[in-house]
Amino acid sequence: MEKSLSLTRGAVTVIYDTYITRLCDRLTAMPARSAAMTRRVARQPGPRGSPRAASLTEQAYRLIEEQIVTLRLKPGDILSEQMLSASFRIGRTPIREALQRLAREGLVTILPRKGILVSDINPRHQLLLLEVRRELERLLCRAGAERATGPQRESMLAIAQGMDRAAKTNDDIAFMRLDRELNALMIEAAHNDYAARSMKLLQGLSRRFWYMHYREAADLPLCARLHANEARAIANGNGEAAARASDKLMDYVESFTRATVSM
Repeated sequence: MEKSLSLTRGAVTVIYDTYITRLCDRLTAMPARSAAMTRRVARQPGPRGSPRAASLTEQAYRLIEEQIVTLRLKPGDILSEQMLSASFRIGRTPIREALQRLAREGLVTILPRKGILVSDINPRHQLLLLEVRRELERLLCRAGAERATGPQRESMLAIAQGMDRAAKTNDDIAFMRLDRELNALMIEAAHNDYAARSMKLLQGLSRRFWYMHYREAADLPLCARLHANEARAIANGNGEAAARASDKLMDYVESFTRATVSM
């Protein structure tokens, strides 16, 4: 009986170690530029609460969020602070703070004393999310068109040009990164903290859902052009045009989402 129990425990250990090894391999298979940037930041530590510590937390958040959104970390994967810290070469405190932010956004679930679980994807939940996102995005676009600074308008035009290029080349990774930049800039340009807090809770879930299904159900060039139109309208300072561009984009995103429900 003791021998049988020992063998069972040994088998579980081997399975767990194999799972963790494969997961770490997936984590480390990121673009070389991102890994090099992580190492540069990690070599310049600062006390907690300092700008450097905040930079490390933001860096950890961006790296983990991109891995989840692009499905390198898949729904149901079990993570740990120690594993992520070793993979990204960032201290555990910034990793912990990044995971707490991701938990608030619904991309991970923190299970006390058990680990961190990458959250599941549900198309019907996504449709409910879009009801909220449509109203927030229209508000942010209109406000951004009215309140954006000169440099912010220039950045909007640069993003629009990048989206045009992504549409021509069908570059999904470039599109995803530009989409994140546009979302962040749109929130910043609107100068409305209440709308910003709400919108930040929705963006990662929306981007991950898109990445999971776009190959089967989406028209990436069309979606990139719709984003470019939205960015240009904000840059041009036309609030009504920006709101219309937002509605056209959300019409497309909703039709794409409904198509995945019937797949």
